Amino acid sequence: MKKQMVKIKEQIYKYIFTILAFASLAFLIGIMITLFKEAIPLFTQVSFFKVFFGQFWYPTYDPPEFGIFPLVFASVLVTIGAMLVCIPIGVGSALYIHEIAGEKQRAFLKPMIEILAAIPSIVYGFFGMVIIAPFLQQLLGIPTGLCAFTASLMLGIMATPTVCSIAEDALSFVPRSFREASLALGANRWQTLIKVVVPAAGSGISTAIILGMSRAVGETMTVLMVAGGAATISKSIFDPVRPMTSTIAAEMGEAVMGSLHFHALFAIGLILFLITLLINVAAEIVSRKFRLKLGLGR
Repeated sequence: MKKQMVKIKEQIYKYIFTILAFASLAFLIGIMITLFKEAIPLFTQVSFFKVFFGQFWYPTYDPPEFGIFPLVFASVLVTIGAMLVCIPIGVGSALYIHEIAGEKQRAFLKPMIEILAAIPSIVYGFFGMVIIAPFLQQLLGIPTGLCAFTASLMLGIMATPTVCSIAEDALSFVPRSFREASLALGANRWQTLIKVVVPAAGSGISTAIILGMSRAVGETMTVLMVAGGAATISKSIFDPVRPMTSTIAAEMGEAVMGSLHFHALFAIGLILFLITLLINVAAEIVSRKFRLKLGLGR
């Protein structure tokens, strides 16, 4: 009787977890269908080439222009800038916390970094708009502090906790025997760190970097508040820009449902979805490559 009850419970748990797993897949498919359904009407009237490579975003003009290249360019620009900020700080912080910091420092720094990851993006946006932007405007003598540089800086700060936390977890999974073997062969602490520990944790570190990039690409409120909002191709990193996410957030409430403007915003969302999907696929490929290289299986 007890064995039968145990089997019944196992079957129930199996079905519950199976349903939950496929529910996630169903949500993903639903999102894709919605994006394609709402974006396709735009491409039936405007060619994909003119939409993606068009240099002017004037959706309310007569005739309207739906060129999203300035928006894509802005997203790429601020994401690259954010990576230049968060990769050295995030990976460097992870290396310091795991390899150099003492127990008391580690016990303090790790929770603080995780708290930074939990701060809402709008708080970062307020901080950037009220404090950072005026400071940079005065320091650098630029026309406005609300520009691509400020957006990159704030996104880099936001992505740093994600990169640091995941990279530090990856370092913690490196077997202690790797370090001991390296030191036993005569390598010093720095050589062990650079030539043994970091390559062994390369899968997790690369995944952390790519997920940080995904966080920067998909961020909305911060770039809406500090990027400047100019839907033009910037000639300098100190010019105002408008990434794809902030365009959707700023204009969706004003777009007439069913209009070309409405469908154009969904087209931006579709392209953004495909970009983030490619980033996550790249993270999995890189992670698997490192695992196979180290003989850790698939």
